[in-house]
Amino acid sequence: MRKSSKFGFLALLLLSLFALVACTNSDSSSSEKDGNEGETEKEVVTTEEGKTVISFWHAMSGAGQTSLDAIVADFNASQDKYEVQAEFQGSYEESLTKLRSVGGTKDAPAITQVFEVGTKYMIDSGFIEPIQNFIDKDKYDLSQLEENILNYYTVDDQLYSMPFNSSTPVMLYNKDAFKAAGLDPEKAPETFSEVIDAAAKLKTDDMKGFSMLTYGWFFEELVATQGGLYVNEENGRAGDATEATFNGPEGLNAFNFLDTMNKAGTFGNFGTNWDDIRAAFQSGKVAMYMDSSAGVKGIIDNAPFEVGAAYIPYADEVKRNGVVIGGASLWMSKGIAEAEQEAAWEFMKYLTTPEIQARWHLETGYFAINPSAYEEQNVKDAWEVTPQLKVTVDQLQSTEPSIATQGALISVFPESRQQIVTALENLYQGMDAQEALDAAAEGTNRAIEIANKTK
Repeated sequence: MRKSSKFGFLALLLLSLFALVACTNSDSSSSEKDGNEGETEKEVVTTEEGKTVISFWHAMSGAGQTSLDAIVADFNASQDKYEVQAEFQGSYEESLTKLRSVGGTKDAPAITQVFEVGTKYMIDSGFIEPIQNFIDKDKYDLSQLEENILNYYTVDDQLYSMPFNSSTPVMLYNKDAFKAAGLDPEKAPETFSEVIDAAAKLKTDDMKGFSMLTYGWFFEELVATQGGLYVNEENGRAGDATEATFNGPEGLNAFNFLDTMNKAGTFGNFGTNWDDIRAAFQSGKVAMYMDSSAGVKGIIDNAPFEVGAAYIPYADEVKRNGVVIGGASLWMSKGIAEAEQEAAWEFMKYLTTPEIQARWHLETGYFAINPSAYEEQNVKDAWEVTPQLKVTVDQLQSTEPSIATQGALISVFPESRQQIVTALENLYQGMDAQEALDAAAEGTNRAIEIANKTK
């Protein structure tokens, strides 16, 4: 997952634009098809060699952008029919805001990368052509892709977008600190109570025992791994959700887990910035924390001590259910030329090949959406050197498919996550756990109500 400081503002912007999107999208599509108001069909752009050119809007920066640009270049060189132009559009939120101005029209990019919590919005928007249409037409074998990744993006038995950069949370820990505290460095704590006990033993004058970024995604995962749902209507997958359910027993277990350590002085609160919590871990200010699987390799390469990787913790009274996929997927635009859609589909298929997915996994830390990639020799060699990477894959593949681990669908997820951030901050300042959760649920309910009314 990637961080964003703009969730609150852009979520409010999203709500204010829902009515406009709902009213204008179908009009622009019909105008385009019927040629109303003098509109003419946009010509397909081709290269001098006759290749169909398509735009691919993405939000990858840093190592992700470097890897993606190279993969796009290799695709363009691998055949003589299509040319993909990868265009960085800023953060996930910024890219989605730009898409709203052209979505559903002939001026939309052929492919847009959208973060996982934008799934419900994209389905409702009318901007997109479900990938399932191309899967069925091409008889593409979906069984070759990772089931627990496909589950998130499958709604009503349709795959709406192609998974791409996929990640889950993982617990990282300082093996040297474990040894110093008399704990087994090869056996990480698994349950909430075990983490609480280990945090107490790991705490020193300079080091806290455990930490978690003040970010809604991690809370969602702690609820899901207990089998809890985030919203009603079967996590928003049986119909439009109308209210939050994360303030039930599972959410309270997670808040009490954090509250116990916070009151005991064994919890380190390093705020909402990913860089800050990672720096705290690498500098020995905290012994255990939760991170994204995509960040594991970077932490291992930069920490001055041996890093352990483990599954995220779960409540003692339940069984572990697993994790919900995070990251983003690729959406195909509706309203563009058929030749552009064909080019987009061919590029998406190229991205799912084992060779490309192996490369993407090793260069970025994201999961391979095609698990055959893990059989590639370069991946096997890398896992020998960095076995922690395999732990993240094992956690994903051992996840029990269910409504809980499939993930929730609501169009106002960014705003709901901000509600959780506020609730966590209030918890750490002494507010009652249930009271803090209930306030977050009420804020989420208001946002859902507005979104449903303006849909």
